[in-house]
Amino acid sequence: MAIIDVVKYQVEENQFVWKFPSVDLRIGTQIVVNPAQHAFFIKGGEIFDEFTNGTHTIKTENIPLLNKIINLPFGDKSPFQAEIWFVNLLTKLDNKWGTTSPILLEDPKYGIIIPVRAFGQYGFKIGNPRVFLENLTGNLPSYSADKIQEYFKGKIISSLTSLISKKLVLDSISILEINVYLEELSLYCQDKIAEEFKRFGLELVNFYFLSINVPENDKSIEKLKEAKDLVAKVKIAGKELYQMDRSFDVLDKIAQNEGGVAGNLMGAGLGLGLGSGLGSQMNSISSNLNTNSSPPPPPIQFHFLIDNQSTPINDINLIKTMISHGEITRQTMVWRQGIDNWKLITDFDELKILFSQTPPPIL
Repeated sequence: MAIIDVVKYQVEENQFVWKFPSVDLRIGTQIVVNPAQHAFFIKGGEIFDEFTNGTHTIKTENIPLLNKIINLPFGDKSPFQAEIWFVNLLTKLDNKWGTTSPILLEDPKYGIIIPVRAFGQYGFKIGNPRVFLENLTGNLPSYSADKIQEYFKGKIISSLTSLISKKLVLDSISILEINVYLEELSLYCQDKIAEEFKRFGLELVNFYFLSINVPENDKSIEKLKEAKDLVAKVKIAGKELYQMDRSFDVLDKIAQNEGGVAGNLMGAGLGLGLGSGLGSQMNSISSNLNTNSSPPPPPIQFHFLIDNQSTPINDINLIKTMISHGEITRQTMVWRQGIDNWKLITDFDELKILFSQTPPPIL
């Protein structure tokens, strides 16, 4: 094969590593390294020198180890065999990523697991050519952008589940609100994923979430929306209005079900000759709904500090539900009439015991 006098490579956008096809060189061969390129002189699998952009002449003065690996019987024209590798330093920005199947995320506010799909784009460039050549390329004669994308595709997706979950918990973001925080989420994930790229000599130039899709017809989404509506109702209207609303619901159902349990009991009582006693009891219950009898003493009303807002709640079952959803924790502050300052919920014995009666939120 002819001795090569000039070694150069015309940069291709999709090609990031390329080995010059001929290995027959000589003292005096020129290596032309274009802008956005980096070249390596390799002999026997060992990197002897590397070159930045410019024209470089192979000689013992700039590659001192040449005297040890080649014989020089022909003076400055001595031929020898070595490899010249070029690395493309251009930035590639249009790399797509996406989840092939839904990833399961737990909503940190309501403790409900939701399947979501995520899609986005990222850019990269080779920041440390030597590390990249030694760790990813191996003895392949070339290495394309497609190979880089394929290699990191699995690493990106496997990292996203834990990264998104951590960000949601750190900032207490509900999955229903996640698309509002795409920019913050993108920066958070970029910082973490960039560490993995750096191990292989790559720089992650950017990382974007274009969309995070939540299936609207999924039953878990319906449960999540119901939980959100319930908490919002309690916060905005207060517990008294919520209880009143529930009372109207019960009365409405009774009105629509005249032949229901109460009517059947009364009918059964009359049929057995017991209508007088049972009927009077039922009438008494009904009449009590419309009389102005003295109400029982009101229960002690607790005010819970939730999202920096005072929320009055009396219903023990509702408190248990909010504990199980993580809306109320052992660090929640509580106030009631008769005390001067807000206190931790665990300072009230009647509330502290609820934590041992309620399953903790699912992590």
